[in-house]
Amino acid sequence: MNVISCTHAAHAEAILAIFNEAIATSTALYDYQPRTADSMVAWFAAKAAGNYPVIGAVDADGTLLGFASYGPFRAFPAYKYSVEHSIYVHREHRGQGLGRALLERLVEAARAQDLHMLVGVIDMANSGSIALHEQLGFRHAGTLQQAGFKFGRWLDVGFYQRILDTPGAPVDG
Repeated sequence: MNVISCTHAAHAEAILAIFNEAIATSTALYDYQPRTADSMVAWFAAKAAGNYPVIGAVDADGTLLGFASYGPFRAFPAYKYSVEHSIYVHREHRGQGLGRALLERLVEAARAQDLHMLVGVIDMANSGSIALHEQLGFRHAGTLQQAGFKFGRWLDVGFYQRILDTPGAPVDG
């Protein structure tokens, strides 16, 4: 397995398939409808505009096994050192350490960009993702009960945060 930077041209179709499988079968995404190929154009453009990484785990043949990224936590200037991240692994490759490798790379990328906090917003029934985040130093910062409704039931969402030692000299404005 190698970790690479993803591009729209090379990886949008595989990322879209992973997104849509998660939408259809899980509460990892609180979407109802599959995303479209056109949505990936905007998704990659937003990542590029914000200088946010899109990293992927690929096998020896270059097949995308999973991906991760982050983006703005909230759209107010004082949150500029905080990002919300997401990690998705293809259903056939879960439980093999890919999520861990991708999350470790996201933490490295955030440090390199002088960010201060990563936030994972996780469905509280997703024990695997919660355990992964806790193993990598994320702490539970709170739960919003019944924040979403999918598959005929209310969903609780937890916020998991990791504070980094960067930036060295944060500034207002």
